[in-house]
Amino acid sequence: MRDDAEENNATGAVGPAADLSLHQRILGDIEDRILSGEWAPGFRIPFEVDLAAQYRCSRMTVNKALTQLAKTGLIERRRKSGSYVTQPRAQSAVLEIRDIKLEVQSLGLAYGYKLVAKSRRRSTAEDRRHLGLTLPTPVLALECIHFAGGRPFCAEQRLINLAAVPDAASERFEEEAPGPWLLKRVPWSAAEHTIRAVSADDRIAMALGIVVGAACLTVERRTWSNGAYVTHVRLIYPGERHVLVANFTPSQPK
Repeated sequence: MRDDAEENNATGAVGPAADLSLHQRILGDIEDRILSGEWAPGFRIPFEVDLAAQYRCSRMTVNKALTQLAKTGLIERRRKSGSYVTQPRAQSAVLEIRDIKLEVQSLGLAYGYKLVAKSRRRSTAEDRRHLGLTLPTPVLALECIHFAGGRPFCAEQRLINLAAVPDAASERFEEEAPGPWLLKRVPWSAAEHTIRAVSADDRIAMALGIVVGAACLTVERRTWSNGAYVTHVRLIYPGERHVLVANFTPSQPK
């Protein structure tokens, strides 16, 4: 039986690639295809015998790479059926304000972000209801999409109270999402979460790449600082790919 070094020589690899063991090269190739979205969740990975022929190596080397990918949760190995790209399920803590980028990276997927729309306006009645305002004041309205492995992960609809955060008016929000930008600049003192199940309308279905009417999980959050509401955000996730988690302990008897 050939070892990995012999298998590297069989491929004719030279330079830096030859320094990697063959199973690591196979591992990296498959991982890149999954994280880039080329191999989407549910995609059946080529059989071991086919990968062994492609890389001119033993099935044991291929098996070693696939076993490692299964341990990381990127693929699922099914007996007599093959190996499939798994459907990641993100978990959000209900009582925490988490960076969506960290949520995506915790799944082992590449994060992406896109600003879809941005407008400064005089607050509407609905804006004032969301932000707890009594007088018409300027607000910044933002729509963003967060991506995981090249696929839409979450749609964000956000209002920022410019009376509380005037610097937001001049921020472009093209490189950095508004959530982490706010967390770094405005110390929040309290937050309120509202969680709903909704059906995707045309707008949300297009943003998330799902069918109209698909179940979605919506998290609405308001944060305030020193008695003034800073922002209201609505985060919309495809329901089948997201769960919410809350940790708690029993109350202590008095």
